[in-house]
Amino acid sequence: MTDTRLRADSVARTFGDVRALTGVDLDVPAAAVTALVGPNGSGKTTLLRLLAGLDAPTAGTVTYHGPTATREVGYLPQRPSFRPGFTVAETLGFYARLVDDDPERLLTRVGLSAAADRRVEALSGGMTRLVGVAQSLAGSPPVVVLDEPGSGLDPEATARVFDVVGRLAADGRTVVVSSHDLALVERTADRVAVLDGGELVADDSPAGLRGSWGGPLVETVVNHVDGVTTGPTEGDTAQGDGQ
Repeated sequence: MTDTRLRADSVARTFGDVRALTGVDLDVPAAAVTALVGPNGSGKTTLLRLLAGLDAPTAGTVTYHGPTATREVGYLPQRPSFRPGFTVAETLGFYARLVDDDPERLLTRVGLSAAADRRVEALSGGMTRLVGVAQSLAGSPPVVVLDEPGSGLDPEATARVFDVVGRLAADGRTVVVSSHDLALVERTADRVAVLDGGELVADDSPAGLRGSWGGPLVETVVNHVDGVTTGPTEGDTAQGDGQ
């Protein structure tokens, strides 16, 4: 976990006169799960989009330090949507062809082979999120950035998504994930970055945070950062989290 895959140096992001992020320094380690936690409006989605290269910082830099790849960073938005009328296999086939990948590999990777012939509009929320994860893996990017993959899901579906997240890192993928479910974060993440008011207020392993803040991760983060919850919520909106 000493190798860095993504690095944010003094990153700031403003939207008009609203400052969403201020001077964030973050190293994302290779082959590990880094979780971003914090209340709504803390800047999680804004930072994820910067790390994924979808937006540019107002100040500072984000750099990729991984191997050469057709697609360096895969991204899952908080509320993925897919064109209705197509099956899961057809949908993933479209994304796979863009990067010369195998849709069956993507289906297997997230455990959706049995749902290959289902139409995407008939999927449960959890399955839709897994299709989104599979789409983010097209092209085998070394880094995958997932924005609230458990948002709005029931506990069983959320646990299934986080099981996939954990297995991705175990297989050598670098994962950055935001979540309000601190219990799952504690079980899954190798590092936890805590954002509050657009600033990075802590960055350590779950054990390190427990030691420095003096208690279980769920209790310590909730006690130190106003607005953080202990379980899944609707999460941040793509724009609202940045403000």
